[in-house]
Amino acid sequence: MLGWEFPPFISGGLGTACYGLTKAMGQLGIKVTFVLPKMVDSKYATHVNLLSSDSQMSVGTLKFGELKNVAFRTINSPLQPYSTPGVYQRRIEEKLRQKQDGIVGTDGAVFGGIDYGSNMYAEVQRYAAVAAQLAGDGQFDIVHAHDWMTYPAGIAVSAMSGKPLIVHVHSTEFDRSGENINQMIYDIEREGLHTADKVIAVSYFTRNTIIGRYGISGEKVEVVHNGVERNGNWSLAETGIDKDEKIVLFLGRITMQKGPEYFLHAAKKVLEVMDNVKFVMVGAGDLMHRAVEMAAELGIGHKVLFTGFLRGEDVRKIYKMADLYVMPSVSEPFGIAPLEALENDVPVIISKQSGVSEVLKHALKVDFWDVNEIANKVVAVLKHPPLEVMLRNYGGFEVRRLRWKDSARKCAKIYEEALVAV
Repeated sequence: MLGWEFPPFISGGLGTACYGLTKAMGQLGIKVTFVLPKMVDSKYATHVNLLSSDSQMSVGTLKFGELKNVAFRTINSPLQPYSTPGVYQRRIEEKLRQKQDGIVGTDGAVFGGIDYGSNMYAEVQRYAAVAAQLAGDGQFDIVHAHDWMTYPAGIAVSAMSGKPLIVHVHSTEFDRSGENINQMIYDIEREGLHTADKVIAVSYFTRNTIIGRYGISGEKVEVVHNGVERNGNWSLAETGIDKDEKIVLFLGRITMQKGPEYFLHAAKKVLEVMDNVKFVMVGAGDLMHRAVEMAAELGIGHKVLFTGFLRGEDVRKIYKMADLYVMPSVSEPFGIAPLEALENDVPVIISKQSGVSEVLKHALKVDFWDVNEIANKVVAVLKHPPLEVMLRNYGGFEVRRLRWKDSARKCAKIYEEALVAV
């Protein structure tokens, strides 16, 4: 299995999905070797144990004690989730500067010792070549690649091994960029989708995009909805949020895809009729500074709290304090955060332009652009406790039926079909 993020290296829903899916597969007795591009930073040393490494390929093995039948291999690479060619270029330049300054990595080696690709496309191809070498050492039946950055690696490993290729689509370039797509990324996605023996989409919303935008036969594309991880006890750190006010939560990357501007415009309308409300935006992204400026321009800066990117126990703390979660995504292939909110007894308002709207019936649904309707529904939930209780109770009942073990079983069935077809 090839992915580009996994806890604790997590910046979005893909890492959460990969964790839930591999954990459930392991419990079903499916043995998974998970490969991800990662340069391990020292701050994660307490979470990740680097067991061994091959200096020539800079491949390491990670160990997560709670996962059964799951082994990890890492390829030292500056590829990052939700990245762009420009971001990649800046990261390469930073690593070269660290090399010149003699900054040492966690494995004792100076950064820059690996011949990283000079641009993102070259690095994706280099990663594919190293993954193919790595796969030569292992025994496996299926190659399963998550999202575009690992498709070339999946194609290379499949070609080298003769094993079926499954590509798993959590997001497409049209979701991330609208109509202003990056042609390189689109071309990689299209090649991966056409080369794959089977395609897994996280929703029918995404399946329609794959068929319509990439020219893939509908017979080839299966839908496997995401699940949600049941959580245990968490230690809760102070966040400085005052619970005297109602809290409306936005949690996600602050990018065009997630619709932060619609959240803020709706917040302005809510505050025109309710004063005891605070809007909390959790996340980071390329529209972060613009969102802060917009809150000030709308005159609601004192009512909007930007926490930046949070993980783990801090996310749980925010959910526990929230009265309502709003996801105004412009194009959301699935959307795991609403499931997490309901898991924490928080009612949700979600965009109709989302895959998760296919599996949640007891959620209020809106068009992302309709800020008046978003505001009306926020006010309705906050002012009418019976509505809030109904959404929370019935939504919580629904989310308890969405388990990663069911997603894993569906994937296993797709594996079997691919193997029979070979």
